[in-house]
Amino acid sequence: MAQKEISLPVVGMTCANCALAIERVLAKKTEGVVSASVNLAAENVHVVFDADVVNLEKLAHNVESAGYHLVLPSEGEDAETAARKAEERAQQRALWVGISFTVPLFILSAGRSAGLLGAWSQTPWMNLLFLLLATPVQFYTGWGYYVGAFKSLRNGSANMDVLVALGSTTAYVYSLYVLLAGAGGHVYFETSALILTLIKVGKWLEARAKGKTSGAIRALLDLAPKVATRIREEGTTETIPVGMVLEGDRLLVGPGEAFPVDGEVLEGQSAVDESALTGESVPVDKGPGEKVYGATVNQHGALTITATEVGVDTVMARIVDLVRRAQGTKAPVQRVADRVAAVFVPTIVAIALVTFGIWYWIGGAFEPALIRLVAVLVIACPCALGLATPTAVMVGMGLGARNGVLFRDAEAVEIASGLKTMLLDKTGTLTYGRPEVTDVFPLNGVGETELLRITACAQEPSGHPLAKAVVRAAQERGLDVKTPARHTAKSGVGVEAEVDGSDIDVGRPDAFGEMHGEMAELAERLRAQGKSLMRVCRDGTDIGLIATADEVRGDAPAVVNRLKALGVEPVMVTGDHEAAAEAVAGRVGIERVIAGVLPEGKESVVREEQEGGRRVAMVGDGINDAPALARADIGIAMGGGTDVAVETSDVTLVGGELHGLPRVVVLSRRMMRGIHENLFWAFFYNVALIPVAAGVLASAAWAPQILRHLHPALAAGAMAFSSISVVLNSLRLGRVKL
Repeated sequence: MAQKEISLPVVGMTCANCALAIERVLAKKTEGVVSASVNLAAENVHVVFDADVVNLEKLAHNVESAGYHLVLPSEGEDAETAARKAEERAQQRALWVGISFTVPLFILSAGRSAGLLGAWSQTPWMNLLFLLLATPVQFYTGWGYYVGAFKSLRNGSANMDVLVALGSTTAYVYSLYVLLAGAGGHVYFETSALILTLIKVGKWLEARAKGKTSGAIRALLDLAPKVATRIREEGTTETIPVGMVLEGDRLLVGPGEAFPVDGEVLEGQSAVDESALTGESVPVDKGPGEKVYGATVNQHGALTITATEVGVDTVMARIVDLVRRAQGTKAPVQRVADRVAAVFVPTIVAIALVTFGIWYWIGGAFEPALIRLVAVLVIACPCALGLATPTAVMVGMGLGARNGVLFRDAEAVEIASGLKTMLLDKTGTLTYGRPEVTDVFPLNGVGETELLRITACAQEPSGHPLAKAVVRAAQERGLDVKTPARHTAKSGVGVEAEVDGSDIDVGRPDAFGEMHGEMAELAERLRAQGKSLMRVCRDGTDIGLIATADEVRGDAPAVVNRLKALGVEPVMVTGDHEAAAEAVAGRVGIERVIAGVLPEGKESVVREEQEGGRRVAMVGDGINDAPALARADIGIAMGGGTDVAVETSDVTLVGGELHGLPRVVVLSRRMMRGIHENLFWAFFYNVALIPVAAGVLASAAWAPQILRHLHPALAAGAMAFSSISVVLNSLRLGRVKL
């Protein structure tokens, strides 16, 4: 099975039922499709399919048969843009036609009802004028609803277009009957026109607001420059489109310019603003050999880089792809809304018919019963239900991407919002993962500087992390570190070398016999602090101890306190010995420590925490912690620039900044709060206003007249407002400070 997955734009959707119709025609009626998930807000569909059974052209054909247009990659981005612009122009023409004819129709109708037209209100041609004004609105502005309703019913479902077409047509046809039959009753041409025009205005406002939900993606794409300065072999430069940059090209990036691709610094020193990737505003110093990433900004000196990743392989391109895929997923909470939307329209039609029957039976008058029926039909729109989750997900995912937090999908957001325990690996997570010299204790008349220089020379050829730490410390102090005349590594013990004509031994404290007195006391105290020790001897005599430790990240204590404030218990899980683990835990403020755990044992720790009924996140580097990351409810990978797409994780922190951990919790909770608010108002709106439209308040003397006899035009306006309010509420997420 050649399983593939792809996200494709869809043109022509109007409501949640449209999205369900496309999912149904792809997932249930197209052989070879494993799953299909439509994002109404993003107007795309994510399809998982067997490429040996079905191709993209077949998918497009089936979607076309359902009444929608699937834009294939072969058509290019210009085809999608052209299709969307054509649809937008058609909608705007229909809107302006509706406004142009509805405004005078409404003014004349209101004037007649208020008795402001005098004798004209009784002339036979007045109703004919109303017909002439209403007809272009009914069949030009409203034509899209008729087409959508027909295609929806043909596919065995019913969408919003069915309700709009039924409601407006009922008012129009009844009015036409009154006019042609000369029955002398009131006509409702202005009602049908107002319904269609108000809904069209609402859809236009909704589309404008909805367009802002994908602003984060556009903002990310706009960060990358369109051109690059390439250095020719002879040393001259040329400006080329960024799409022409090849791996291995040498590029010049001046102060204030963004890097066009990922690369490695060849020449120059500068500070780089990487906030576009990590969300951290503090610039990062870069020099020869350092990695730089596309769309980050060079702040000071000019840098010459060699391109290492270009096009879709750059970190920014991969982030955009991850965010797009995540935005197209559904949170489990959306399934409730989907189930409701699937039966919503038939239920509303039934309610409308019952409403008509009851009022006709109670009052014996046709017109009031008809108005109630129309009001029920047009006030009940499932759009708000369909937009509740995807708009919040799109805005939240974009906000996360701008702050270095990448969720794999919407389900991860929902799970992360309920976290109670966060398991933190020590090395590389709470610490930098690189040992540093912390203490130099000379003995027997040797100075501190001399002890560090001798030890560094003895260990200069070694590749051991502790040896590198000593050499690095000596070089940072400006000491002259020379290669020893002789160097022998003793596995599990240390090294033996000749420095300045003396035999130097560097190794474990117990490697050269038992320690006594001051040295023994010193070693005991340093071990209690969780530090690693190196004992240094010259010609068989102890000359000092050097202590190293994996330095705690400077922001670790603040992050731990923030997690506690959010109600999440931080727990350290490490393979290091207990003394070292407790020392680090004490410095960062973690109370619970599980030490001496091998990578494969961390998965068991996660399982034990879950068995205690707690929702657990595991934080690690995404490689040796993979089993635990996969087992946890949420796996969080502390990603470096090239670790953006760690497959075992549900969340990736770009740049590996610890501040991203509370951001995960805050963002997921705010997103879920936004989704719940949206769903509440979408459901509450229908639960509250459909009965009002049906007339349950008709006999309530305390209720305003506008609610006792809800006019269909007001119902149409309220329906449009419900969708807009959901989108606007989601857009508030974009202003959240993480």
